[in-house]
Amino acid sequence: MTDTRIVNPEQTNDEAAFEANIRPRRLSEYVGQSRVKENLSVFIKAAQDRGEALDHVLLFGPPGLGKTTLASILANELGVDIRTTSGPAMERSGDLAAILTNLDDRGVFFIDEIHRMNRIVEEVLYPAMEDFALDLIIGKGPGARTVKLDLPKFTLIGATTRMGLLSSPFRDRFGVVCRLEFYSVKELKQIITRSARILDVELAEDAADEVARRSRGTPRVANRLLRRARDFAQVKAEGIITLEMARHTLERLQIDEVGLDGLDKAVLLTIIDKFAGGPVGIETIAASIGEERDTIEDICEPYLLQEGYIQRTPRGRTATAAAYKHLGRKPGSDGPQKELFE
Repeated sequence: MTDTRIVNPEQTNDEAAFEANIRPRRLSEYVGQSRVKENLSVFIKAAQDRGEALDHVLLFGPPGLGKTTLASILANELGVDIRTTSGPAMERSGDLAAILTNLDDRGVFFIDEIHRMNRIVEEVLYPAMEDFALDLIIGKGPGARTVKLDLPKFTLIGATTRMGLLSSPFRDRFGVVCRLEFYSVKELKQIITRSARILDVELAEDAADEVARRSRGTPRVANRLLRRARDFAQVKAEGIITLEMARHTLERLQIDEVGLDGLDKAVLLTIIDKFAGGPVGIETIAASIGEERDTIEDICEPYLLQEGYIQRTPRGRTATAAAYKHLGRKPGSDGPQKELFE
């Protein structure tokens, strides 16, 4: 189900080229995350003035908020090349050594999904981050020897959606840690308007506002909805995305006025209808709707928590008064949410 969800913030296979075309190149073009931008601009300027590499940077937050984009921007601001890989692709220490030895001085090495990196490779990375050197073992058995390989000064940028899965020694080696937050409707509207201009799509201001409100605070979702609205407008409205066309698109995609889709509602209705509003364990919810636990925790829950539709308790998930109201439900006479309405 997650692969076909239009509001899934994970990047799909066909979106890489599209996102590359509309991705901002400089901090001045990057919309939102104002505190993160202000801090990074100071750190970049200070590193450049000293002629040093920028401290290692860890970017974390829900998917689709612009971590990869921000990594590319940092490289552009520093005026250096960037080498990109992902945690699952780094299977052996030799892979790491091959990349690090070919970095330019003060270059940027970006690892997406860094929490999924092999632990053995992670431990090899420790001296590279601290001392800019690699300790490699050559040979086997009694003839094995250790070789210390000096590396150019570089900046490691790691991106993760699961901060808690990083080991404490690994987290402590990042000098700059930035948390990316969900975007406001105003910020998403700016992003959509900019994307429409790049795509040469005529977009009404009220239509941009409507798409932004239903984009779950996530730029990737906003741009995906813009592309689908462009398709409908091209076929049905001479290529112009009006408010009416935007609403028609979102209705056809089954996205309601606050950005919830079928899976989100299935989670809420399971808690409310099957378990009297909760509390109910995440495994039980996943089994009830036939979905993976990780999907619910990583894709659904961040937004439902952000919007105040569910609560996490030691005993499980509970639906809030806002969830009952949005879905047009009333708590049972003896339901756990009854006190919220009294």
